[in-house]
Amino acid sequence: MMSAQTSQHRITSITNDGLVFDVADSGPVDGPVIVLLHGFPQKASVWNHVTEILNAHGYRTIAPDQRGYSGGARPHGVMAYRMPTLVSDVVALVKAVDRGAVHLVGHDWGSAVAWSLAGAHPGHVRTLTAVSVPHNAAFLQAMISSDQMLRSYYMFLFQVPGLMERLARHTPSVIHTLLGKAGMDRQQIRQFQADIVDAGALTATLNWYRAMALMKPADIFRKVSVPTLHVWGDQDAALSRRGAELTERHVSGPYQLRVMPGVGHWIPEQSPGALAQLVMEQVER
Repeated sequence: MMSAQTSQHRITSITNDGLVFDVADSGPVDGPVIVLLHGFPQKASVWNHVTEILNAHGYRTIAPDQRGYSGGARPHGVMAYRMPTLVSDVVALVKAVDRGAVHLVGHDWGSAVAWSLAGAHPGHVRTLTAVSVPHNAAFLQAMISSDQMLRSYYMFLFQVPGLMERLARHTPSVIHTLLGKAGMDRQQIRQFQADIVDAGALTATLNWYRAMALMKPADIFRKVSVPTLHVWGDQDAALSRRGAELTERHVSGPYQLRVMPGVGHWIPEQSPGALAQLVMEQVER
């Protein structure tokens, strides 16, 4: 069952699968709806600068704190973080908004969920903008045809039960260094410490990675038919160009790749103005 609590038509939270998700809803209530999905290890606030611009141009933005990140949506166990379950949370949000198909934007893990949702439930998605992370199948193919596996070394560390949690408790500087090497600045790392570690969300958010082995072929290889834009920064330390180049093979609808020169992985914060412009162009196209 799914329900929503609204105030003056604003959605502040939704309930799905017995869990309560916090939602940031801003911009004109009657404007075109853009749903924005954050990634690891950040919350919906990563979109703040982007949503300010979108709102100023008449768009309504809906940004949830996803499963594991919302304090009321932090179930135990890896099984609770399988891709179809993550997708179901966003479908519940789209239904709660009750405006039909939405324009969907994802960054990092939010992109992975957005790719899966657009493939499995195209009727809920008008356009897709996937930021940084390529199509799930393209990412897998890049792992065996480029340096992507080396770039993804941290994913293997995350699989070790309790390892990151022990480091966070006893030597947090190790995790902070890893994030710094990925391109995060000091403010982003402080935000991670407050929002994820201090809030007790680290295990839940790592469970997204630990559930990767539970993905079924359909979660990975299903093609996307909706109009799609993939945005990738050519200084991204985590994602290779190869994945971005391979993504077109997995989109049957209108598709374009936009490469942002001189920009790293954290595009919503590093280049919010340019990203907002690309999103608006995709929506209006």
